Amino acid sequence: MLKIVEMQHNVNSLNIVLVNHYAGGLSFGMEFRPYYLAKEWIKKGHKVLIVGASFSHLRNEQPDVKKPIKRETIDGVDYLWLKTNKYSGNGFRRILSMFFFTFRLYWQLSKVLKIFKPNLLIASSTYPLDNFPIKWLALKFKAIYGYEVHDLWPLSPMELGGYSKFHPFIMVMQWAENFAYRNADFVISILPHTLDHMVKHGLKPEKFKHVSNGITFTEWDESQIPEEHIAIIEKIKLDNKIIVGYVGGHAISNALDYLIEAAAIAQSNETNLHFVLVGNGNEKPKLVQNANRLKNVTFLPPVSKKFIPSLLGSMDILYLGWHHNPLYRFGISPNKLMDYMMAAKPIVHSVSAGNDLVMESNCGISVNPENPQEIVAALKLISKMSVLERKQLGRNGKAFVERHHNYEKLAEDFINFAAQKINQIYF
Repeated sequence: MLKIVEMQHNVNSLNIVLVNHYAGGLSFGMEFRPYYLAKEWIKKGHKVLIVGASFSHLRNEQPDVKKPIKRETIDGVDYLWLKTNKYSGNGFRRILSMFFFTFRLYWQLSKVLKIFKPNLLIASSTYPLDNFPIKWLALKFKAIYGYEVHDLWPLSPMELGGYSKFHPFIMVMQWAENFAYRNADFVISILPHTLDHMVKHGLKPEKFKHVSNGITFTEWDESQIPEEHIAIIEKIKLDNKIIVGYVGGHAISNALDYLIEAAAIAQSNETNLHFVLVGNGNEKPKLVQNANRLKNVTFLPPVSKKFIPSLLGSMDILYLGWHHNPLYRFGISPNKLMDYMMAAKPIVHSVSAGNDLVMESNCGISVNPENPQEIVAALKLISKMSVLERKQLGRNGKAFVERHHNYEKLAEDFINFAAQKINQIYF
């Protein structure tokens, strides 16, 4: 019997199932983390199956799923899509999608796993409901069960959405969160300062590990910027302007209204700063309207991920902003910031959080959130630095993210921690 168990749980060749409702990939868009982890684990000799829903509000494109399940291989990574309903916003249909996906894990996924024979099952959706079927499947297939935490639910909808802890939806989510911390063999947190919260809800500290988001080096082979973008950027540079860049979603969470206010202050002060915002989102029409009187603001359409390195490299200073948010006390791990750092450009970071990579790496200036005056002051300070000083800030950020936040290392840290738990349980 021991030999059978040892064969089933060979930690050098695991069959890994990562379940993430919103999982994407390079061809779909956000979110990319499951794809990047899978690519690295496959390189190490493991087999990986990513399980996602047929619809996610985070993707630019959706997989074509007409039957209850669809299995396909994308860029060498195996995906299993479970059919769910479409939705928009955070209303009833999104909640319905969560429950559809969770129940399909019981019925459709269990059939597939009879063939795949998993050693390691990971519940990784933002919400914790998938922990119930993953625990059941782990018992059924004698596999290790891990929980990967992206956001703290139900704390996020409670603190951001104002939900009462007695709301039925919140009570179900709290039940699921407590269940996960008490039953998972290990917990991986993307956020760095969540251990105390998790322990209060039943997690044993030795089961916890922080593994942040990161970057992949292969995506930083620079390609040409689209003609529309490069023509406008070159024209701005011919006017001897310092380009302040933002590249990403134009959503409320990105606090871009304060960047537009900062641009207005910069224009009234007759600075040589020019603000270029690249991307799309629900907030973009309002931002464009608010900036229509400003001559130092340019909006450009989004670009595909492969153009991001060259686009960021064409700018002088990069900006990332946040709102005041009590949830940030648990830390942040933004992909966008790591892209900025990898571009080797100085960064102005408008934030108040439990951690701050810009300060840690000395790659720019951090200011208080929701404060356009401080944003302008920081931008002016960096713009007055010598070219060599700005380059040094950029090099600091790039060296830091290469050392601490590349997915090769992150994936290895993740799977080594899982293997440690497998060895503790079975050997």
